[in-house]
Amino acid sequence: MPIRLSSRLAALAALVPEHTPVIDVGTDHAMLPVWLVQTGRSPWAIGTDIRPGPLRTAAALVAETGLSDKVRLVLTDGLTGIEQAPGAAVTVAGMGGETIVSILSAATWTREGPTLILSPQSKRAELRRWLISSGYDITSEWLVKDAGRIYPILTARGGAAGTYTEAELHLGRMDQIGPDPLFGEYLALMRARAAKAAPYDEAAARLMAAYDEIKRRL
Repeated sequence: MPIRLSSRLAALAALVPEHTPVIDVGTDHAMLPVWLVQTGRSPWAIGTDIRPGPLRTAAALVAETGLSDKVRLVLTDGLTGIEQAPGAAVTVAGMGGETIVSILSAATWTREGPTLILSPQSKRAELRRWLISSGYDITSEWLVKDAGRIYPILTARGGAAGTYTEAELHLGRMDQIGPDPLFGEYLALMRARAAKAAPYDEAAARLMAAYDEIKRRL
């Protein structure tokens, strides 16, 4: 029986195209690559992590599930030392947008074909801004609730990007994220965050006004 995934990891897994190898950055205990290979969604997987402790736990899981010939674990920073694998998807979750930018900046081959599946913890506007200015097209956006928190998940590939308002850099582009069932709740959370900073920050005040206008159009 396949291992059980959290809601967030299950959402990431669902976005990996069928029969696609995966490179999971910041794999932690390798739950995602193990599940993908167990279920046949991925023929093989690589999990990378900068921390030896979690990788030891990951190695035990890989051995326990009998997947040592299909799941490779690499102690490295991001994608350092990982060569482009034609047709593979790259997943990055559980870290700030600025860290994801640093990882992708150091692996320019990620603009050359792989599907990127990204779920930033913070600095989401910075990540979107960098992607669209660096030769990536954000192809879809989703929201997932896990342990009471809402996380964005976006997919991207090399290509020409669409246009974004400042509010959409923070929320996601409305034609992609707007129809999501969690969007109303997510918008309220983002509006509350902007409102808290608005008395001291003109940019936050402008964002709050933009969020109010979006809510009126829903």
